[in-house]
Amino acid sequence: MAEPISFSTPDPTVRELLATHPQLTLDVQCGLMMEGVPLSAIADEVGTPCWVMSAGTLRARAQRLSGAMMQAGLSVSSHFAVKANDHLAILKILAKAGLGADVVSAGELLRARRAGIPASRIVFSGVGKTEAELRLALAEGIAQVNVESAEELEILSALAVECRREMTVLLRVNPDVDAGTHAKITTGVAGNKFGVPWDEALALYRHAAGLPGIRAAGYAMHIGSQILAAAPFRAAYARLAALVRATREAGLAVSAVDCGGGLGICYRDEGEGSPDVWAGVIRAELGDLDVRLAIEPGRWIAAPAGVLLSTVVLRKAVTGEAPFIVLDAAMNDLLRPSLYDAWHGIVPLSPRDAVAAAETATIVGPVCESGDTFAQERVLPRLERGARVAVLDTGAYGAVMSSTYNARPLAAEVLVDGGRWSVIRPRQSVEALWAGETIPDWIKHPA
Repeated sequence: MAEPISFSTPDPTVRELLATHPQLTLDVQCGLMMEGVPLSAIADEVGTPCWVMSAGTLRARAQRLSGAMMQAGLSVSSHFAVKANDHLAILKILAKAGLGADVVSAGELLRARRAGIPASRIVFSGVGKTEAELRLALAEGIAQVNVESAEELEILSALAVECRREMTVLLRVNPDVDAGTHAKITTGVAGNKFGVPWDEALALYRHAAGLPGIRAAGYAMHIGSQILAAAPFRAAYARLAALVRATREAGLAVSAVDCGGGLGICYRDEGEGSPDVWAGVIRAELGDLDVRLAIEPGRWIAAPAGVLLSTVVLRKAVTGEAPFIVLDAAMNDLLRPSLYDAWHGIVPLSPRDAVAAAETATIVGPVCESGDTFAQERVLPRLERGARVAVLDTGAYGAVMSSTYNARPLAAEVLVDGGRWSVIRPRQSVEALWAGETIPDWIKHPA
């Protein structure tokens, strides 16, 4: 097993975690609650593992973000990054809160449309859009395609002419700015696969402006995810503003700038990215350009709204070392700790377990991979077999990244809204795992 990641501060206590997660409360009788609903009651009825999302949190965070932009005097079009959480109910809630969609596949585009998001509020991003996906974007008449290469631009132009359509295009540029985040979620430094190289952007924009079927409108940028400081945004947007001015000086019109997303949340004790600071940076660096502005929030809105409920299968004692606490949830459910070494808070559901004496333990799942680990040598209240826990901040890049590895059915999903709750995706049956599989006749009935 890899060495645990060391932190300069002690692990937050249950009380400290709840202080940074106001959407959760600990009742002395009912235990951990979300919007007044005891999470144990959901676990009793639905079982574990189980995802639970807070509709109220989604609305509140969407409103807080839009309020920050308005307070800064900005008119900004917000497009939720569907890759963060693509459930139809979540998209519907956010659409009603005024958000459009940022999609990266045909499936996400169709999900957004199914959720009631108009095509005029959909932006298509991504480095590898297929011909079929670009045809769909043209047929739907979406707001814009963020083009990431000269090759993609030529393909889109040819398809637009063939379909007798015109598509608004923003060139996604790579500003070569380090977002200061995990290497696997940074997207704006030289060497990343994303975006047009900085020194090629103006020439490609000039070329785009003359292509048939293409309405070159401006530039897009996204430098990474889980950004907590203002400096990376400021550096990237300053470069973007300079590019807009240079483009106009070259005699080309620029009417739109897509600022991307990336605002981070507080998983441990690192503090949360501030929408007010983000809005202030956009205002300072881009506010005088007289362009239509857009942002693509994802994690900041959805992550704190969700938890993953799980049950302790057993305690495995290890002589001279921290015990293993084996959960019924696994890396096939929540991949982030295995993929990114991500830290997620873990809080017992029971009020008695939540105040139990602390111990150091390693929290793992049952999947046959050493990487199936949620927390290494974590200080937590002592957890016995049958105890239930909530893994925090899983509303983004949680259920959406799940798989059925080890033939483990997809977990149920539940939505809580103002004291009410409903299953929004039932637990997948074991039989459904092979429902679409066939065995060729020559194997079933060999000659």
